[in-house]
Amino acid sequence: MKTSARNALRCTVDVVTPGAVNAEVSLHLADGVKLAVIVTNESVKELGLAPGVAVVALIKSTFVLLAPADAVGKISARNKLFGTVLRREDGAVNSEITLDIGDGKTVAAIVTKESAIELGLNPGDKACALIKASHVILAIE
Repeated sequence: MKTSARNALRCTVDVVTPGAVNAEVSLHLADGVKLAVIVTNESVKELGLAPGVAVVALIKSTFVLLAPADAVGKISARNKLFGTVLRREDGAVNSEITLDIGDGKTVAAIVTKESAIELGLNPGDKACALIKASHVILAIE
């Protein structure tokens, strides 16, 4: 599988909670790290999502919001992935910041260069990637 999404995270389904139209899927991402995903019930059926099933969580880097780890307050994004900044590459307009979130997994975020400068996130800094559950796409290989 090839994809343009910068973030392709291998996970295992922990729990599927069906609703009227959508289901919440809880994924095991890394030790002590869960990822919440909202998909349609039809997608649950078509992908065969059930506890123990291996999936790939796809997240566009532009869907990832960043905050310094000590500045994350109350927010509606279900996923708060804490980690350490591995790299920051500044371009003319945007910056790519990559976090190490543990277990050899990383999350990349594209933010404006102005935001990157304002956040002051540099390699070695603690940060948090914030991702809405509805911004995650699930795939099966």
